[in-house]
Amino acid sequence: MNIRDFLTVKERREALEKETSISLKNIASSYIDEETASLKNCENMIGTIQVPVGVAGPLLVRSKLQEREVYIPLATTEGALVASVSRGSKAITQSNGATVRSKRIGISRAPVFVVQNLEEAEETITWLDAQIPLIKKVAEKTSSHLSFHSLKHWLVGKNLFVRFVFDTQDAMGMNMVTIAVTEIAKEIEKNTPAKLIAVSGNMCVDKKSNALNVIEGRGIQVWAEVVLPKNIILETLKTSPEKFIEVMQRKVYIGSILSGSIGANSHAANVLSAIFLATGQDIAHVSEAASVVTSAELLENGIYVSVFLPDLPIGTVGGGTNLSTQKEALQILGVSGGDKGKNAEKLAEIVGAAVLAGEISLVASLSTNSLAGAHKKLGRGEK
Repeated sequence: MNIRDFLTVKERREALEKETSISLKNIASSYIDEETASLKNCENMIGTIQVPVGVAGPLLVRSKLQEREVYIPLATTEGALVASVSRGSKAITQSNGATVRSKRIGISRAPVFVVQNLEEAEETITWLDAQIPLIKKVAEKTSSHLSFHSLKHWLVGKNLFVRFVFDTQDAMGMNMVTIAVTEIAKEIEKNTPAKLIAVSGNMCVDKKSNALNVIEGRGIQVWAEVVLPKNIILETLKTSPEKFIEVMQRKVYIGSILSGSIGANSHAANVLSAIFLATGQDIAHVSEAASVVTSAELLENGIYVSVFLPDLPIGTVGGGTNLSTQKEALQILGVSGGDKGKNAEKLAEIVGAAVLAGEISLVASLSTNSLAGAHKKLGRGEK
């Protein structure tokens, strides 16, 4: 089914409902339960801001957890974005799909403590390294869905930073780990000279563009790749392999180096923010998740393209995922609710494949100088 074949929003939505066997009554009415939202999601709530939701795809995703075509809900006000991801999805699906792999790193919280001298620092660090079983017990007592993974520490002057990492299953888990680390900090203060200054000391690193999470990883790491044959590059993407690779080299590689960017991509944040909004993720996490590295190589009869997402804090339960419209968006993707961590990982893989689709389409458009025309037509409605 090609979603674009349907002329009206209603026809398109009904076709998707039939294709996925999912009722989209909440998305159709653009309704959010005010009682639910004001209780857990928004204080002093006065109503809602509506954002249009489009669907891109189908996109074939192939991994160890799933092998299926998915439709991707994208909440955006930017004309041309959904069309672009759809074009990239078509090219990928025609090329036997996106091969995707994921790795659960865990969500981190890093409090900062103060010590008075190196002796106190040494005493505290020695205690931390020796008391992993106690720290694990204290943390896991706060939630049956949380398990302690690891800790690292850094000392600068009198400031001791400790980065704790946890597996939070299908929840993104920031609230969960903040509660756990608060209890751990009480044990640290009780057994060492260190005093807690802040439960977050900016070494988490949460909601900030940073190099540490690119190196260490955070949330779920994702790799997605595809080999695009030359005929698909010519017919679907309307460009040549050589033009595509030149834009990658001069824009994505050299341009990113010159600007001091963390990551190197064409517009990963665009796709990430649209999926985050549609599926109830914490949109501020795009600031760190967008540190994506896109790469491409010229082959004998086509090109190889890949994306690496080192830092993807994402979930399918808790937070905004409980809202009715966002839950429907997750149902479209087949990942709503909890499944011992599998749904969050499946969602992360779909996000990785969608970012790959967006990267492919934009680079192709730039290589033929068609970007302005696409935005005139789709972003302004000009003929």
